[in-house]
Amino acid sequence: MLSKTLILIAGVALSISAVAKLPAPVLTDEAKAKAAETAAKTAWSGKVDAFQLCKAQNQTAVVYFKSAKAAGKDTKPAAETPACADPGVFVYTPVTTAAPVPAKPA
Repeated sequence: MLSKTLILIAGVALSISAVAKLPAPVLTDEAKAKAAETAAKTAWSGKVDAFQLCKAQNQTAVVYFKSAKAAGKDTKPAAETPACADPGVFVYTPVTTAAPVPAKPA
C-alpha cells in the first residue's frame, strides 16, 4: 500500500514538472479568431440561459399569485422587474484589423 502511494506521488511530481517545462503555445491568427468566436458564443449562451431563467421565474410568479388569489391569501404586489431581454439568434461578425499602411518615402 505504501509503495503504491509513493509511486503515485512520484508520478504526479514528474507530470507536474513536465507540464511546467512546456513552452507557451503560439496562437495563429486562425486560432485567435476561433477563440474569439467561441468566447462570443459562450457569452451569447449565457444571455440565452438568463432569458430562459427570467421567463421561467415570471411564469412561476404568475402561477403563484393566481393560486394564492384563488386560495384567498393576501399577497403583496409583485416587485417591478425589467422585462426579459431575448438575445435572439447567435450572429458573429469577426473583427478584422486593417493591415498597416507602409510609410511613403519622402
